[in-house]
Amino acid sequence: MGFDPGFVFSQLINPMTLLLMSFGAIFGIIMGAIPGLTGTLGIALLLPFTFGLDPTSGLLMLGAVYCGSEYGGSIPAILINTPGTNAALCTTFDGHPMAKKGMAQEALNTALIVSIVGGFFGMITLVFLSVPLAKISMKFGAPEEFWLAIFALTIISGLSSGNVIKGVISGFFGLILGCVGMDPVTGVPRFTFGTLQLMGGVNIIPTLIGLFAIPQALILLCGKGQSSVAQFNPKKGVFIGTVIQILKRWKVLIQSCVVGLIVGIMPGAGGNIATFIAYSEAKRFSKKPEEYGTGIYEGVIAPEACNNSVVGGSQIPLLTLGIPGSPPAAVLLGALMVHGLQPGFKLFSQNGNIVFTYMIGLFVANLLILLYGSVLVRMFVRVLQVPRKFIIAAIICLAIAGSYAIRTAPIDVFNMMVFGIVGYFLIKFGFGVAPMALGLILGKMTEEGFKLSLLIGQAKGGVVAYFFSRPASIVLICLTVASLIYSFYQEHRKGKKTNEN
Repeated sequence: MGFDPGFVFSQLINPMTLLLMSFGAIFGIIMGAIPGLTGTLGIALLLPFTFGLDPTSGLLMLGAVYCGSEYGGSIPAILINTPGTNAALCTTFDGHPMAKKGMAQEALNTALIVSIVGGFFGMITLVFLSVPLAKISMKFGAPEEFWLAIFALTIISGLSSGNVIKGVISGFFGLILGCVGMDPVTGVPRFTFGTLQLMGGVNIIPTLIGLFAIPQALILLCGKGQSSVAQFNPKKGVFIGTVIQILKRWKVLIQSCVVGLIVGIMPGAGGNIATFIAYSEAKRFSKKPEEYGTGIYEGVIAPEACNNSVVGGSQIPLLTLGIPGSPPAAVLLGALMVHGLQPGFKLFSQNGNIVFTYMIGLFVANLLILLYGSVLVRMFVRVLQVPRKFIIAAIICLAIAGSYAIRTAPIDVFNMMVFGIVGYFLIKFGFGVAPMALGLILGKMTEEGFKLSLLIGQAKGGVVAYFFSRPASIVLICLTVASLIYSFYQEHRKGKKTNEN
């Protein structure tokens, strides 16, 4: 297929290529670590700089940014309870509680190590199983997108902080927010109140920054609980100890990698949904599900291994079919086009050297992230020694800067502040912000999948058959029903224990 191992090796040991990949890895970590500045934005910013580079070096630099940003998002999620990227949202559930226990080093090292393992898992699959897995992913249409979103929504019960009713209410509010803007099928404006700023809908990233960052700052500002600020307890031998702890939980690690891969190859799904599913499944199969959310290794392993496995999975349909599996992969599609590379079978047959150098080079990119991350983690944990007033100021400044930088639109900053206040009161009254965030993320996907399935089913003369008879849909429906039954069983068992106590 036009593949020369000698060419691949010579490219990967080229000092300039390694320098560009190193820059991309560090830049990606920084972009992921600053709330609002995602890997998608990082790739888009560096894309023009690849015009003067050869295709291999340019693509490897952008690929390193993608890998680095997925790990970088976990840093603020663990330290200040604010996800750096959408996919790191689930990392806050156990990552920050671990940091508050004085285990910030352990949490950051866990995120780093499993990120690399997840990245390796995705890349191995990308190299060896690209074509057959891409063919499977093409069987996913509008009904599968709808049922995947419904399956993900059943996770709300697990994110409800002990009160499922409040969690459902919060999630329902998030779904309504997802309906703001133009109808994805008919183009009719809804809930815009006649303003052009809302025609594009509620911008997800500023909303998530507001829901998670501002309440944290307000809690610290009000002085409600010194425990909101994590303590820094430096220890020796943490890295090796963390590796041992991860190896003891290898089942969660492998399970989460598989979830990330499967969801990653589904066009348009991305890491946002994958991490929620991985976290929920890890909790579902745990012998002690009640410990999730209290600061345990499994709660960091599941989302971080998953979102890095998505990196490889999302590029399978990208390289073989030209269909990106995530927003960063969509920008990488533009990079391929810029360099005259057309995704598909011809990419492998005519430009095999370039594509295989890129795929194998991502292994090197992950090793560079491990190297730089293990050095930088010692700097990251020192954030916890900063006085509370400076942490509050930093959170607010980063939230404002990150929200404004996305579209340079003041409305996004206003949006972030409004939802910050909303998030504070949701937490205060026990509703929680995670179910609302999940509803917002899945709202558009759920609606679009439902409406397109309805229209296609009507055109084919059988809406019910189109919704329920496709093999992939049947699998997702069974998973959804099983998830609901399990959730009700867990609630019943929890209520029984409470009554006995």
